[in-house]
Amino acid sequence: MEIVMNQQAWQKVAEVELIYKSKVKASERPLISSSKDAAEILMNLWNENKIDFVEQFKVLLLNRANRVLGIADISSGGVTGTVADPKLIFTAALKANAVGIIISHNHPSCNLKPSRADEELTQKIKNAGKFLDISLLDHVIVTSEGYFSFADEGLL
Repeated sequence: MEIVMNQQAWQKVAEVELIYKSKVKASERPLISSSKDAAEILMNLWNENKIDFVEQFKVLLLNRANRVLGIADISSGGVTGTVADPKLIFTAALKANAVGIIISHNHPSCNLKPSRADEELTQKIKNAGKFLDISLLDHVIVTSEGYFSFADEGLL
């Protein structure tokens, strides 16, 4: 079977560019050595006007030394939930060339207990990361009053 492409067809193909830009030296990036470190960074970067208002999902992208390459806003939803699309999570991780990720979302209710859906999503992301050699290091639930770490509680 011969593929014939007219001269203008190739001009209608989208270009995909993979870049990651950082103006911060690697040695100056925040180091994550515990769930407390991750929670502090997340809570400082969370919009204080939304943490108790709508559920949002973010991912911390880490290099091999557990230094933060960046944070990606994955989704923003309603009062009782938001959609965390694994494709978007790993798109961000791959684009930053991350080797580890910490996923996070807030509970506007200030209830730190993970739901069954939270636990299922955590396992789904963990398993998907294995295929890409991107480790899920933690899932942190944040509220304006504290945080819950899946890693600290042995749920990873």
